[in-house]
Amino acid sequence: MGNQIIECVPNFSEGQDLNIIRQITSVIEAVEGVRLLNTDPGKATNRTVVTFVGHPAAVVEAAFRAIKKAGELIDMGRHKGEHPRMGATDVCPLIPIAGISMEETAVWAQKLAKRVGDELQIPVYLYEEAQTNKQRSNLSVIRAGEYEGFFKKIQLPEWAPDYGPAVFDVRRGATVIGARDFLVAYNVNLNTTSTRRANSVAFDVREAGRVLREGDPINGKPVTGPDGKPVSVPGRLKAVKAIGWYIEEYGIAQISMNLTNIRVTPVHIAFDEVCKSATERGLRVTGSELVGLIPLQAMLDAGKYFLGKQQRSTGVSEKELIRIAILSMGLNELAPFRPEERIIEYLLANPADRVLVDKSLTDFADETASESPAPGGGSISAYVGALGASLAAMVANLSSHKKGWDHRWTEFSAWAEKGQQYKKELIDLVDADTRAFNGIMAAFSLPKTTPEEKAARSKAIQEATKTAIEVPLRVMEVACASLEPIHAMAATGNPNSVSDAGVGALCARSAVLGAWLNVRINASGYEDKAWVEKVLARGKELESKTIAAEAAILKIAGDKISS
Repeated sequence: MGNQIIECVPNFSEGQDLNIIRQITSVIEAVEGVRLLNTDPGKATNRTVVTFVGHPAAVVEAAFRAIKKAGELIDMGRHKGEHPRMGATDVCPLIPIAGISMEETAVWAQKLAKRVGDELQIPVYLYEEAQTNKQRSNLSVIRAGEYEGFFKKIQLPEWAPDYGPAVFDVRRGATVIGARDFLVAYNVNLNTTSTRRANSVAFDVREAGRVLREGDPINGKPVTGPDGKPVSVPGRLKAVKAIGWYIEEYGIAQISMNLTNIRVTPVHIAFDEVCKSATERGLRVTGSELVGLIPLQAMLDAGKYFLGKQQRSTGVSEKELIRIAILSMGLNELAPFRPEERIIEYLLANPADRVLVDKSLTDFADETASESPAPGGGSISAYVGALGASLAAMVANLSSHKKGWDHRWTEFSAWAEKGQQYKKELIDLVDADTRAFNGIMAAFSLPKTTPEEKAARSKAIQEATKTAIEVPLRVMEVACASLEPIHAMAATGNPNSVSDAGVGALCARSAVLGAWLNVRINASGYEDKAWVEKVLARGKELESKTIAAEAAILKIAGDKISS
């Protein structure tokens, strides 16, 4: 896909006819360099959210084809659904993911909008960062009046489309195209069927709040300010848009939210605030649902938040943090929440990067014992280091939950998090080391018939060799760093687990010294001797530091066991 990656999340006004949805997604998948990540149809909203990623040019091509196909298949004149909408392709945002700025992404959105307007003759409005006129950059403002109201709205001079004809298309409607930050579409379920009650909660939490009214807060006359305009009372949460609606498919009302900046208002805070407002109004939250995808960090932060509320250690595995987040927010209530299908990093992950660590212990050992030279000592060193860091996290978690030590749970939780951090990186380095070795083998197998081929082969060998030095050096650095939480757990952790801390130190030492052997053997074949000299000096420093740290930890363990 190249270094630049953008995400596209078009919303199509069809959520019931799977044949139509498949035809739209098929044209997306047909574009080389694009990866379809998720298709999320909603029957009650009669709307499907599709997520795909790729290089900007490929994503824009796929988006154009999808908008064209949706316009051929969806008749907006017959469309009904709970969600606000104005076109067959209602909204089509581009989102920068990697190697590209928001400004560059906005330019791609403008290119897409112009092509849709010119070639498909669909009225197109720009929004968010792609729109230079900030008075009409907000999606809800653009879409106000929805499909039914746009026949008149589009004739107003101030609402002429940015591209395409200023005539509303009866069948295809209009489309909004823009560039924005990652947005999380998130619905919270209530134990009521009342849209009015749900809207009360939505007004409590959304940034725009509610219009202040005299007497009856719903039907009363709006209070106006000196300028004659209605006075609004802001809601509790920034960067949150929300409405209440009734979903016949589920028989419940929901708070439907767009979290436009999850750094400002994370998912777990939005959930908790809805819970508070619902309780204040005699309602109860029963669960929630995610529409589309979510970043991994958002789920990890949620897991840590809910564990922290319980005064439980947050230094648990990534898998456990996600499980706690799912349970705490009731993400499984309406449909199974499968992390591998909903977390964007998991969908983008390359299975080839985890060939070894995803094996069972027995299969990993069998692969190591086979006649294949990889995995070898470097990968084993990384895995041994991961086990040492895991033991540090284990002792920290046991200490955090030890009876009578409740006042120290935050201290041990922090150490457990450090252990988990080192464990995760060392596990990633298991496969990285084998890939580095395979890279050297691949470089040596390159043709060497002509002078040009020989030069290319020599360059490839040197590049692969450098990587094969850098990976075990990183193993040394991380395993050495893991001795800090191991030492802390030996000295201050649960005394019944001091032997585990001692074993952790032995593992860390083995990882450092084992990786050191790999650094040295690979360094002998690298031609930049000045760089090699610096690497070897760093390696000797880590070796000495590790041996001293291990000795100190084993002395603590030995003294405690003997006393």
